[in-house]
Amino acid sequence: MASWVLIEGGTVIDGTGAAPVPGCSVLVRGDRIEAVGPDAGATEGVVPRGDEVTRIDAAGKTVMPGLIDAHCHTSFGETRMQEEQDLYTSHELRTLRSAWNVTKVLRSGVTGISDPGGSYFVGVGIREGIAEGLIQGPKMTTAGRFITTSNGISDWYPSSVGVPDSSIGTLANTTDEMVTEIRHQVKNGVDLIKIGDSLLGDFEAFSPDEIKAMSDTAHRLNKRITMHARGSNNVDSAVAAELDWIMHGNTLRDDTIERLAESKIPLCPALLLLGNLAEFGPAVGVPMATRDAYAGLLEDTAESLHKARQAGVTIICGTDTGFAATPYGEWHARELELLVRYAGMTPLEAIKAATHDTAVVLDPGADTGALQPGKGADVIVVDGDPLADIRVLQDKRRISTVILRGEVQRFDDEVLAQRRPYEQAQHICPDIITYDSVYNGDGAGAGGAGTAEQPDVRDFAADGDKELAAELADRAAALAETA
Repeated sequence: MASWVLIEGGTVIDGTGAAPVPGCSVLVRGDRIEAVGPDAGATEGVVPRGDEVTRIDAAGKTVMPGLIDAHCHTSFGETRMQEEQDLYTSHELRTLRSAWNVTKVLRSGVTGISDPGGSYFVGVGIREGIAEGLIQGPKMTTAGRFITTSNGISDWYPSSVGVPDSSIGTLANTTDEMVTEIRHQVKNGVDLIKIGDSLLGDFEAFSPDEIKAMSDTAHRLNKRITMHARGSNNVDSAVAAELDWIMHGNTLRDDTIERLAESKIPLCPALLLLGNLAEFGPAVGVPMATRDAYAGLLEDTAESLHKARQAGVTIICGTDTGFAATPYGEWHARELELLVRYAGMTPLEAIKAATHDTAVVLDPGADTGALQPGKGADVIVVDGDPLADIRVLQDKRRISTVILRGEVQRFDDEVLAQRRPYEQAQHICPDIITYDSVYNGDGAGAGGAGTAEQPDVRDFAADGDKELAAELADRAAALAETA
């Protein structure tokens, strides 16, 4: 017997950009959508006698395709510092924590992700675990480690340290090394290749010929390829090399936009990381100068995106999830809000970008991203109207139902509220202890009239590492007992 799910009486946004249809039903058979429309709830004569139908009342709610995130780094571990991202936490534990985190992503209404690079081949393992039903997570495609040069993103450390095997990137400084690395990654099961050009796009870490050689190699091996490209010259090289989609594109000249539009290559701006650091940074102590820099880059990106949309460039949705500023399962849908604010999209256009259009980054056989007969049944039911307020999609409590491959998902929200970050950087002390900082600059020596009061070691937890503070407090208590 086939399994059936009937979502009844909601307002359907099908993801194609078509106007919403109120009082509409969606009938799912197995992992595919069987019917959509006001009459789809009339199952007599459609559902064979004896087949069980799971019914979901969507009256007063919105029914739409699950969101797709083209830029979700499953193995970044909500990193706070570069060393945490690259060095701390074993690859075995990185894999387990990544498996935990992708369930959070699915709970937020994201039913498809593409992982553009990370530690080891953790992404490949997570993808396979999801496909085999070992892990509860969204449909997924993945790259391996970023391919970088000595001047590109992910070669962070002094030359004496190099690029460790645990890094999110791998170093290749010649065309032959780049081609060899792609062959190695394809052998190990990646879906796509990720090139890491310069961090801010103010110069080109790869030559156009190098990028073309990597693109040709990936395509010859039937894999897709993308690139971190923030500047105009970087995007020009990516277009000329015929990459499959391009990440960022923050500052683009008019002639670059024209070539990008003509190429039909999608652009994934990934605004969330910039937006969260610029706007929410004060909550976690991000310095004002840093926040201002991100805000300025957002404004530059807004100008580029408006021109790109006018020229006909397809904008797809990605978030750079995986940093402490973009934790798993928290802010994926905020990218739609930022596309409305900075790219000038309507909420309906933003939903199309985050569903129908972003489906291009998934396996071509996934056939998802729209509520149409024959499409893959990845559906969410939303308690609210995202066309009236696109921000309702950010509240997980309002994602009342998540259906993946035709199966209604069950979650334990209390358990998923826990966080599983990677090991913290091994700080010895959070700031410099100078004479003046201890004695307030009054010049009194130890034991003199100006001697500072002995601090309670637990006060350290307010500004520093709470785990270390607790350990120090325990040691102090033990010493007091033996004194």
